Amino acid sequence: MADRQPTMSDVAREAGVSPITVSRVLNNYEFVKSDTREKVLRAVAHTGYRPNLAARALVTRKSHVLGVLVADAFGHGPTAALWAIEDAAGDAGYAVTVVSLRGDDREAILAGLRRLNAQGVDGIVMIAPQHEATSLEILDVEGTPVVTLSAFASEVLQPIMLDSVAGSRAAVRHLAQLGHRTIAHLAGPAGWAAAEARLRGWRDECAALGLHAGPVAYGDWTAGTGHALAPGLLSDGRVTAVYAASDAMAQGALLALHERGLRVPVDVSLVGFDDAPEAEYFIPPLTTVHQDFEALGRRCIASVVELIEGRAAPAFDPLEPTLVVRASTAAPRI
Repeated sequence: MADRQPTMSDVAREAGVSPITVSRVLNNYEFVKSDTREKVLRAVAHTGYRPNLAARALVTRKSHVLGVLVADAFGHGPTAALWAIEDAAGDAGYAVTVVSLRGDDREAILAGLRRLNAQGVDGIVMIAPQHEATSLEILDVEGTPVVTLSAFASEVLQPIMLDSVAGSRAAVRHLAQLGHRTIAHLAGPAGWAAAEARLRGWRDECAALGLHAGPVAYGDWTAGTGHALAPGLLSDGRVTAVYAASDAMAQGALLALHERGLRVPVDVSLVGFDDAPEAEYFIPPLTTVHQDFEALGRRCIASVVELIEGRAAPAFDPLEPTLVVRASTAAPRI
């Protein structure tokens, strides 16, 4: 008996209320006194009770499970966002099930959404920043509400998003303040909203400050493409700094520059984007644009839960990123 799982009756005895009251609190009934609700929640925490989601679903006709469709389950950004969403979902009383995209076109996205919907999820969060993920057809799959974590806003969709344009502009502005006049860009893949927003921010800030927007090369977010493409960006002898759209590509660029006898930041300054946990341990530590994935995850869950409950999703302004300055940037050599 000592090893048995606590039951709703155990919670009721601990809180001094009826099992029906416990059920109402756990199912978010509105008409429960606040002190009673707090008493029940304290009893839940003390007893270690975990609701049976299958049993609850029979009563509420909700699974209390959210689906997450993720485009790149191995990249730092999507992985960090996934962890943040899962944490926020747990705090909101939801479990999470994940499906990885098997392609990046509209049909692959729709197939992933339908697969989640077939599992009976109450709502879906897409970490799928391709433009194909923002169409009206995808916003609602057989009545299941969908929100996106993306960098692209349209007349149809206002997603949960980071202001990647502002992040890029901050990176370029930092380099300009150090004295760099020609800045190359190691971009993400075409068709990805985040990549295009970061590209636009780089170009806009270069133009605003009268800088020369140096060569641009399109990678795939990985260190491998950073390593392969970075040397070509320096073919223009005026380039003194490179801004990479992801820390992984910046990592590959660091190795490529080292292999060619170029020192960062003495010969070339380098800025990344993401502030991956390992970025501060690169040689040299990487100056990068920080994304608050925890805040993005909370916003995703707040939006999808409101939609599940039949209310309008909150309107969030794009989240402002911050620049983290480390040792990979310095004034150019004269």
